[in-house]
Amino acid sequence: MNTYMGKELMVNPSDYVLLDIETTGLKPTEAEITEIAAYKVRDNKVVDTYQSLIKINGTIPENIINITHITNDMLVDQRPIEVVLKEFKEFLGNDIILGHNITFDIGFLTHYSFVCFGEYMLNDYVDTLRIARQVLGYKVPNHKLQTLSEYYHLDTEGEHRALKDVDLNYVVYNKILEESNERV
Repeated sequence: MNTYMGKELMVNPSDYVLLDIETTGLKPTEAEITEIAAYKVRDNKVVDTYQSLIKINGTIPENIINITHITNDMLVDQRPIEVVLKEFKEFLGNDIILGHNITFDIGFLTHYSFVCFGEYMLNDYVDTLRIARQVLGYKVPNHKLQTLSEYYHLDTEGEHRALKDVDLNYVVYNKILEESNERV
């Protein structure tokens, strides 16, 4: 059992915080968080939104800029990770975290939560990637959020920005639940 993060739940919650982050790389110990976005969901309805860019200490690699369209100039006047993460943790509270390949996001948030505050993010979580694999199986060539968004004919313009990905994930999750209920 991993004592550095909450436990993965195989449930379909109606109350949760749907989360996405953007980073400068793939490893929390070598990269920084550039953006956090989330929806607070109650009874399957979005009731609040959180989004913030984050001032970083290093620079964003060109290949990441090409994916996220977040530039170094966009982060210069933003608040540092300590301020944004404290604010986000207040937004999150004890809610279940939901997201696509969410252990990536939680890994970064846990790392920076420990670096900044000496504590881990222990919220339980639901990974919509696993749900998509179970429900859709071989109906799609892979289970990436972009592929699922295209499968459901969603407008992916602006993807790889945290708030757009949160929105896409919210719609995809609800469509997967609908498809799951149709199978029962």
